[in-house]
Amino acid sequence: MKRYLLVLIFCFTGVMLFAQNMDLELANREYTRAGASFSDRLAVLERVRDSGQTGAGEFYHSALRLLLQRIGNERSAREQAAAEMSAIILCRGLAAENFTGAAAEIWQTVTVFDINRPHSHFEGLAMQAAIIALGQIDSREYIPHIVRRLEAFNTQNLANEDIKRKVQRVVIGCINALETFKDPNGFRPLFYASIGSYDPVIKERAANAFLNIIEDPADIVIGIIQSPANNASIKSEALKATLRMSIPETSKARVAAAALATGWIYSTSNRQQQTILREFRKTAIDAIHDFGAADASVYVNLEKSYENNFVSASPDFDEIYKTLTALAAIKTDEGTQLLNKFLQELHHRRRNGPWGNKERSVFERVIFSLGSTGTQSMDVRFLLTSISHSDEYTWVERNMATDALRNLGFVR
Repeated sequence: MKRYLLVLIFCFTGVMLFAQNMDLELANREYTRAGASFSDRLAVLERVRDSGQTGAGEFYHSALRLLLQRIGNERSAREQAAAEMSAIILCRGLAAENFTGAAAEIWQTVTVFDINRPHSHFEGLAMQAAIIALGQIDSREYIPHIVRRLEAFNTQNLANEDIKRKVQRVVIGCINALETFKDPNGFRPLFYASIGSYDPVIKERAANAFLNIIEDPADIVIGIIQSPANNASIKSEALKATLRMSIPETSKARVAAAALATGWIYSTSNRQQQTILREFRKTAIDAIHDFGAADASVYVNLEKSYENNFVSASPDFDEIYKTLTALAAIKTDEGTQLLNKFLQELHHRRRNGPWGNKERSVFERVIFSLGSTGTQSMDVRFLLTSISHSDEYTWVERNMATDALRNLGFVR
């Protein structure tokens, strides 16, 4: 009985495969029929697609080759639409079959249906489907080509709404493919797409995609931040994107260190960019507060954030206070030494002037910051003790020094 059932199953399977092959052969004859229009061929492709047949990779491949040969012979808008829809079905079908042998023709589809070709009437949907298909069949040799396409779109003028609509369709395809490939070369163009002139939904899609490209993109982000070609807005977005990523804190600290250094190297005459640059530095300082000092450059540039603002005619007190808080939070000897240096300078001003509201406000913050470092430095102890006993200070100021000594465990 079991043998009889197995025979029946094999026979049934054979009949189904034979019928399927006959269907594809019939479809191929109809598709390649002389005189068939683009609409006729589209109808054949839709029947094959809707039948749910598998093993149609060879058919789709040969059909795509014929379609590419015929492009340019469309005689109406209806035929153009049929040609583009045919390309979409074929690319999706080849991707579903994982038909890697068709990669060259799929890329040719991108170029033939290019929306930026002169006199092109295509809508970008075939380009989108082809680029997505390349990602799905893992045709990694085309990554550089897709990267260049997305880079070009990122800088294209999208003032014309019709052009923007078509471009965004192709951009979606690039985002999808590069996310699928997970190649580090896709990170930069995806990042720039996320801050480009596309619609918010496209930018959000790009932002989500570059998070999945590489486990730790710190070196790439540092390159973006340090690039002189990028303005303060781009640098700031790169830093903020990094701080949202699930990457090691040491990597975030490295990016923050590079950002603060760049914040003092980069200059611009644009008022709006100057404002963004100040906020950029403060974001970097906050990150250093949270993740620590990655290297010695941090102390050099934190000192700049303090000194340059302190002597400025219009100081950014917020940057000064963030700097002091960060130096206290990282709890290193270098950080403590800087705070002690700042206090010594203020001590000199208290004795010799000038001493006004600015000095008094900063003095209070420096004292508090030193008191929260946990240091056991004898230099710090000596300076705080001198202040706490000096008649040159008010009793409020002397009490601040005493509180700092108490917090450090030097007095009870």
